[in-house]
Amino acid sequence: MADLWYHTAMPLPFILLIPITLYVLYALYPPLGGRSRRGQWLSSPNFNKQIFTNQIPTSMNVAARDVASLIREQLTGKSKRAPKPPLNAQKVDVAGFLAAETPQLIWLGHSTVLLRINGKTILTDPILSKRSSPFSFAGPKRIVSERPMTAEELPPIDIVLISHDHYDHLDYATIRKIRNKTQQFFVPLGVAAHLSRWGVKDAQITELDWWNTAAVDGFKITCTPARHFSGRTITDRFKTLWCSWVIAAPGATLFFSGDTGYGPHFKQIGQKCGPFDITLMECGQYDKRWPNIHMMPEDTVRAHEDLGGKRLFPIHWGAFVLALHPWNDSVQRAEKSAQATGVRIVSARLGESMPVTANIERKDHWWNKVNS
Repeated sequence: MADLWYHTAMPLPFILLIPITLYVLYALYPPLGGRSRRGQWLSSPNFNKQIFTNQIPTSMNVAARDVASLIREQLTGKSKRAPKPPLNAQKVDVAGFLAAETPQLIWLGHSTVLLRINGKTILTDPILSKRSSPFSFAGPKRIVSERPMTAEELPPIDIVLISHDHYDHLDYATIRKIRNKTQQFFVPLGVAAHLSRWGVKDAQITELDWWNTAAVDGFKITCTPARHFSGRTITDRFKTLWCSWVIAAPGATLFFSGDTGYGPHFKQIGQKCGPFDITLMECGQYDKRWPNIHMMPEDTVRAHEDLGGKRLFPIHWGAFVLALHPWNDSVQRAEKSAQATGVRIVSARLGESMPVTANIERKDHWWNKVNS
């Protein structure tokens, strides 16, 4: 009966109102992003004339049989998804960070990492807002009592690397606050449209396809494959590219994974661009019901080995609850797998500066000392 009413009684103006409302919302609300210009990458081997694609088939659908368990787990077990009390972050010592003579990194939570290499400052997937959301009043909230650094506190930035356009990796409020203190943004194909809408000048944006390389101030920045997807609204999924990044500079070579499922691209990247002094690897927000777009912690360690990395630094955790697993499950499992395989896993407290190339391993296992 309800279906019959829907098809026979719903007024045509009401049906037309839905797309009109969505269009107006998109047009008037900048955090949703900009419209990418498809004609710019019709020749890309990663674009099938309609959407961008992964190297190998990558299903994102949750099987019907798993929907019930997903709902059940969503309604239970919440106490372990976030630490209680919230995490304490160390406030960033900006002056000390900038004065360091050796390459340094500071993890600011999730996939946001601040790097200082050869006198240049690099920032990955900047999200320094309190929420991962297009709205300041709703959406996943940080699990830290105080952020290690705000966007206003960031020093001048030479290079910003963005892996894809999801809200937990590309944040409107953060970009607006750092656009005038950043020299150059490096983004995968299509993402420039978002930045342009948010006031970033075209001259500040370098848009790359997989395996494209750009040279800047002695650095070699290479856009490399990932296994994931993109989109900020219900109408733009796969309309921009997603990627990982390689940063090569005299004295240090790093890999930044962005978001990705496990796949053959890791060995390809290792063969073409490795080995790496350190790999900043996705390790969190996974689930056995979506194994193709986020890695299980054991896959994170395996991918690091494929890359030829010397040290593994787990990221994509410690900020937001975007999956159903306990908040520290990812790093605990990765650490266990690393010990079994001989991989050197390193980490630092939020806001703590750490050498990129030194043989330093985290000994205090701070993630095990927080009540949950």
